[in-house]
Amino acid sequence: MRRRNRLLSLAIIAGLTLASTPAVAKPKPTLAEIEAAKKAEAAKKAIADAAAKKLSAANTTLKELTAKASVARALYLKAQNELNIATAQAVAAAKYAAETAAAVQEAHRVIGKLAVDAYMLGGAMSDIEPLLSANGPQDLIDQLSTLNTLGAQNSTALDRYKEAEIVARAAKKKAEEAKAVQEVATAKVAAAKKVADDAQALQQKEVDKLRAVQDKLIKELATARNVRITLEQQRQLALLEESQAGTAANTINQAKVWPDIGFKGRSTIRTTEAQRAAAVAFAKKQVLARKPYIWGSEGPNSFDCSGLVYAAYKSAGLGWPNWDRLNSALYSGYTKHVSLNELVPGDLLFYSYKGTISTIHHITIYAGGGMMWEANSKGKGLLYSNIYSVKGLMPFGGRV
Repeated sequence: MRRRNRLLSLAIIAGLTLASTPAVAKPKPTLAEIEAAKKAEAAKKAIADAAAKKLSAANTTLKELTAKASVARALYLKAQNELNIATAQAVAAAKYAAETAAAVQEAHRVIGKLAVDAYMLGGAMSDIEPLLSANGPQDLIDQLSTLNTLGAQNSTALDRYKEAEIVARAAKKKAEEAKAVQEVATAKVAAAKKVADDAQALQQKEVDKLRAVQDKLIKELATARNVRITLEQQRQLALLEESQAGTAANTINQAKVWPDIGFKGRSTIRTTEAQRAAAVAFAKKQVLARKPYIWGSEGPNSFDCSGLVYAAYKSAGLGWPNWDRLNSALYSGYTKHVSLNELVPGDLLFYSYKGTISTIHHITIYAGGGMMWEANSKGKGLLYSNIYSVKGLMPFGGRV
């Protein structure tokens, strides 16, 4: 029984040890990762450039089709103008034809009157009967030989009738022919305009599609570029912080608290008390979760000192352009300086190996009561510690 209990205890301890072992976190960006990001950016740029060439060719074709459509519209307007002129001429000719027809009717009335007068004066109706019973103007004109017996006045009237009829018919025929020709031309031009407009619409649709693709690729290229730049910046900041911390570890005679030689920070703060409390709560949670310390890391599985500060305030609602991933030294100028006697939870504490801004190598979040939350080092991990436990405390805190 005792052996069994011992084995059970060992199993429980092993289980707790495994459960508390932190997950392997991603270290600071490597040169290989940065090189891969560069290649991804170059690939996106090549695709974007190819899409730009296609878009340029499509735009050229669109311009050509637009020019053709403009020519077709110009021809259409020209034909329409010619049709309007022909229509006006047809209307004028029809009016003239109506006037001449009226003159013919008047001549026919005169002829009838002359015929009646001739009969009353003793003439024979048989001489003018063909005229009176004529089947319309043409039939009347065809019997000119008979009209010679009715005198000069009637012959003059019939001559005018004949001339008016011929002119009216010719004018009407010409107007109708002109109108028919213009209607055919208008139909052809309208068809050409439709073809050009349809082609332009299709080409515009293709251009819009290509432009949408290009816009998407440009955004992806920008994202890839930002990824590459961010990785490079994070690595540079981490290496700088790592170098300063290494120097600090080998620097003797560091003061516990450095004197104030006129350091300046921001004139204003950008956070509320609630945001500072949220940042403190975030840092506390990471420390209690025993997250590991890794250079250049800003969470969620591991942190370095400035990465913990960045992630804590980002979780509290600060984002670009009010907040960024900086190293410890840069945060000192990014915050409002307060004396160590005025510290409130959420203020930042800075540690330097020479008492200058450029030699700040460590940053922590004040927890209150002289304690702080920090990502200390690879050996010690994330800690809840006294603010004087690290040498070289700067004589001010930074209120975000």
